[in-house]
Amino acid sequence: FRYGNLVYDGDGINLGTRLLPDNRTLLRSFENFDSQYSDYRLMTNIVGRFSTGSIKHQLLFGIDLGRLENSDSFTNRSGAPIDLFNPIYGQPPGAITSRGDTNILTDELGILVQDQVTLADNLKLLLSGRFDTFTQTDRDFLADTKTSQSGNAFSPRVGIVYQPIPPISLYANYSRSFEPAIGRAFDGSDFEPTRGTQYEVGVKADLNDRLSTTLAFYDITQSNVLTDDPDNIGFSIQTGEQRSQGIELSIAGEILPGWNIFASYAYNDARVTKDNSIPVGNRVLQTTPHAASLWTTYEIQQGDLQGLGFGLGLFYVGDRAGDTGNTFEVPSYLTTDAAIFYKRKGFRAALNIKNLFDVDYFENAFNRLRVSYGAPFTVQGTISFEF
Repeated sequence: FRYGNLVYDGDGINLGTRLLPDNRTLLRSFENFDSQYSDYRLMTNIVGRFSTGSIKHQLLFGIDLGRLENSDSFTNRSGAPIDLFNPIYGQPPGAITSRGDTNILTDELGILVQDQVTLADNLKLLLSGRFDTFTQTDRDFLADTKTSQSGNAFSPRVGIVYQPIPPISLYANYSRSFEPAIGRAFDGSDFEPTRGTQYEVGVKADLNDRLSTTLAFYDITQSNVLTDDPDNIGFSIQTGEQRSQGIELSIAGEILPGWNIFASYAYNDARVTKDNSIPVGNRVLQTTPHAASLWTTYEIQQGDLQGLGFGLGLFYVGDRAGDTGNTFEVPSYLTTDAAIFYKRKGFRAALNIKNLFDVDYFENAFNRLRVSYGAPFTVQGTISFEF
């Protein structure tokens, strides 16, 4: 059972809405808001093992029960324009442009049945079915209205693993997903649940008993995906359909005693395939076609310095779509991380350095007026003891 509560308050937030043709005068909005999220989750799985003749089964039955309550109260006002190159701060807000006071209560129930079947030592099959149902009640206290919606869906999952020889595993899977969409639309309309379909095939190879590599090809289609409303800050919209197709390659394990490596490369072509407002073929917001990482550590194995280790990593993220209209790109970046750690019995101490060379880069963007810097040079120390 898990309970989570988040209180999110903002007072006097000025957000840019449009840059005038002089490229220096920024129009702004002023927002006061008070949001609270309460999330209750109960998850229970029961696993049993049995055989039918020579075929082995691992049967799983699961129940997920959840309640999410989302309360939002906000007042939006027009904000005083500001000159980016000669800013005058502290200007009072203007007239009220919109107000809201809503409560969304979502009850969810998921029932899962899964059977992992061992047909032979080198052949396994996974069969799974999940049934989800939800009820969502939306109350608008200002309009004194109450609306409700409900839905249900069956989501299958099928997977297979075949080993032609012990070091090689070939696999394929198909699955569907269903998730109620939580948020608020500017026009007060309810969001449709998000649906997804995934196909994946791949191969895992054990290069030796300590080093393995995985290659995967995937195709994922999602409909009714939530994204930020570009015209109304603080609200969301649903895109019609998005499709991601790509390749993932990784290698992980121990090269030599004490020397570990994890390297990965991902190619992801994520596009809008259906929509009423976003052009079909546009890249999905904040997605990049290319991403790669390399992380390696070495730990001294013997002597007085046994347990002392060092780590070094490179992380690359390619160009990303800066907005849903694909009018600009967020540039690629390469950062370097490092670590020094010491392990002895149950004791561990570590010093982790992120963005070692203090590279200036942009981590994400929602539109031309909302672009976020990545974290600068950061040092974090940790000490732990296991017993």
